[in-house]
Amino acid sequence: MGQGDNEKWKIAVLGPMHPYRGGIAHFTEMTVTGLDERGHDVRPVNFSRQYPELLFPGETQYEPESDAPPVVRGAPRPLDSINPFSWFRTGFHLRDAAPDAVVFQYWMPFFAPAYGVVARGLRRHYGIPSFAVVHNALPHERHLGDAALSRFFLDACAGHVVMSDAVAADARRLAGPGAQIEQIAHPVYERFGDPVPRGEARAALGLPDDAPVVLFFGFVREYKGLHVLLKAMPDVLADHPDLRLVVAGEPYDDPQRYRAIIDRHGLHDRVQWHDAYVPSDAVPTYFCAADLVVQPYVSATQSGVAQIATHFERPMVVTDVGGLAESIPHEEAGFVVPPEDPEALARAIGRFVRADWAGRLTEGVRERKRAQQPARLMEAIERLAARHAG
Repeated sequence: MGQGDNEKWKIAVLGPMHPYRGGIAHFTEMTVTGLDERGHDVRPVNFSRQYPELLFPGETQYEPESDAPPVVRGAPRPLDSINPFSWFRTGFHLRDAAPDAVVFQYWMPFFAPAYGVVARGLRRHYGIPSFAVVHNALPHERHLGDAALSRFFLDACAGHVVMSDAVAADARRLAGPGAQIEQIAHPVYERFGDPVPRGEARAALGLPDDAPVVLFFGFVREYKGLHVLLKAMPDVLADHPDLRLVVAGEPYDDPQRYRAIIDRHGLHDRVQWHDAYVPSDAVPTYFCAADLVVQPYVSATQSGVAQIATHFERPMVVTDVGGLAESIPHEEAGFVVPPEDPEALARAIGRFVRADWAGRLTEGVRERKRAQQPARLMEAIERLAARHAG
């Protein structure tokens, strides 16, 4: 196809989607749906196996719900992350579909061998360019060989969409010199629907109407810093004894570590831990019950949780790691504190409650929400396609 402002493309989107669960699957579905709504001929391509069960840290990789966006239903599932024969099968499937470009969702080096083989084969044999939406160029928890694996895939792509300065820097270092980078703000997640009334949400979780409520949301792992937040809680409760912390997320590492901190500080009456995966229809309840969302990450590049909080117009406290501070500007949409500093975290939470920042910060979140519409992602992909596809 030729280039032009109103050009429509045949675009294959490869990544996990329903029945897989989690933020990357939701993001893939948002990409497919958004491109389809803009009039492109979108061909979703799913995994037959995303992770071997032995390597998956949670209870299941699959959504407990049966619903999926219409454009995703029935998507072919040729790609097995650990079966090299499937990598070539996926390449042949994409060759036969004859797209103008292929968009990969990339978030960890584990998938780089499969992705790299597919992207290199399409480029070399059929002249089909690949683009990557790069959530993380390097993982939160680093291993030997991560950079080499990411380079193998990213160097095979003609361009990348990134959503933070930290990921942009990694992508420029790891991708080939000719790769083009489109940087956007991480889009908000709109898939979780409209807010629910605060009183209704609190009643559903058994929370008092008049107490400050802080939310930690998402699966629990070392780098997400729940241990830092729990260590901050005694200082918070010293000034605000009625405050409640809700932890909503399945543990991906040993939960006893966190329960030991709760025991040590006597936090049982003030911490509710819903230690299971939160299905999509329950997400509004947790965010709408909260006054403040806290992400005490030890390391990060970016986080989809911030975009869910933005969608539900909830201020945040985040740590100054990766691109979190870009998403939540200090004293505009929340507070930014140093990582691994329980005292600073406690001060920020106390400041929010004591000085009643809710109205001011909520307005700042609304401004961020307007700037982080999913259309920005589709426009970035279209710009790459206009330069390289056809």
